[in-house]
Amino acid sequence: MIDPMTGRFRALLAALVVILIAAAGAAYALTRADALRTAEGDDGSLTVATTGDVRQYINDSNAQAQLLDVAVNKLETSYYKPVDPQTPAHGETKALDEYLKAKHVSNVSLPNTENVAQILSFAQSHYGSHLGTNASTDLTETALRGVMDSVNDPYTVYLSPKEIQGLQESLSGGNFGGIGVYIYQLKDGQVIVQPIEDLPAARAGMKPGEVVDAVNGKPVKGMTLDRVEQLIRGPEGSIVQLRTHPYNRGGEHTFSITREVIHVPTVREKMEDGYDYIRLSDFGTTSADEVRKALVDGRAHGAKGYILDLRNNGGGLLDAAVKISSYFVPHGTIVATIDRQGNRSEEDALGTAIGGLQPLVILVNKYTASASEITSGALQDYHLAKLIGTKTFGKGVVQSIYPMPDAGALKITTARYVTPLGRDIQHKGIMPDIVVDQPVDPALIDTPNDKQLAVAKATLKQLAQQ
Repeated sequence: MIDPMTGRFRALLAALVVILIAAAGAAYALTRADALRTAEGDDGSLTVATTGDVRQYINDSNAQAQLLDVAVNKLETSYYKPVDPQTPAHGETKALDEYLKAKHVSNVSLPNTENVAQILSFAQSHYGSHLGTNASTDLTETALRGVMDSVNDPYTVYLSPKEIQGLQESLSGGNFGGIGVYIYQLKDGQVIVQPIEDLPAARAGMKPGEVVDAVNGKPVKGMTLDRVEQLIRGPEGSIVQLRTHPYNRGGEHTFSITREVIHVPTVREKMEDGYDYIRLSDFGTTSADEVRKALVDGRAHGAKGYILDLRNNGGGLLDAAVKISSYFVPHGTIVATIDRQGNRSEEDALGTAIGGLQPLVILVNKYTASASEITSGALQDYHLAKLIGTKTFGKGVVQSIYPMPDAGALKITTARYVTPLGRDIQHKGIMPDIVVDQPVDPALIDTPNDKQLAVAKATLKQLAQQ
């Protein structure tokens, strides 16, 4: 998710699904915009190097080479799939070659070796003089990005000290704003934004499914999701310009949007036609309590059925997904994570089922992701809900954060998660029980033209009669 850009960033619309806190660093299941909390340490604070440490890594070529070795070691030992020994070096070489050519360095020829430190040292000694005073640092960061990008995983990235500093500022509050969008990165690297209704991007006329081509005139092709988010966020009241085009369609759009501090309501609830309609925008810190209150209120008012609307919900805290799922699932596994060694870790129902919450339907679409897929998948597996809409996004992997001694960090996909019946969600998504096609347009949701909601009500009526 995201719009990076509230002071505490609770919404984490991009799916910061915190799965666990690992001994080696914080682990997350993330979607779309892995966002700001990904730089947090085990205690929720950012882990950064001291000023002296940072200065050492800026000026010491041996220390910079060690950074490459650390990155490769973490990638090879922690990535959730086996990594070919040649892969990191190939990624580094490609990144350095592209960077040097972009800087108009001619006749670039890097050594053909698996030794990443040797490749960096060669680039610095042979081409650094063409790149100015920050050449050593720039080449090191480029090499690190290349190593992490080598596995072609948009969620496995290097975050530079400057990027970490920006994330820290956002986490600690301050006059930072966003434009109110969910943000995703597809497997091919395209970054897609979807406006959140009533927020700046939507008010500017942006429609769902826009692919970001440039931010403030800077092309974003090849950038990580974190970097694109950093470009979009900025001081409240400032203007950011996005150049976009519709996904899988022609045309070009330009939006000039004034940033605001973004506050997204978590739950919208109402009784309609005798049904308790609960629309959840993300899985945040207060979402479970809000959903519980809405469910209890609906039951107290004699609801004939329940609708949980997870359309356009990009995820959030795993803790919230487990709590919300546990209101319906009395016992058993909610979600399991599996690492590269096949080790399985399960999150079980909490024993807090409310009871009497039947019949239930869940509305989903292609922007239902991560924590939303955890909840949808669990309730579908236990036959506690009918899913209605279109196939979900398919974000089912976990990231871990490893602070680096240069004050940067590595974010590495370390595991995948599966539903209680073992269904793998990554790149597959979840198919609804009843497919109802409808444009992904927030303006249609909860209106007379909302076909998916109409089918949900009709389905509840049929289930109540059984």
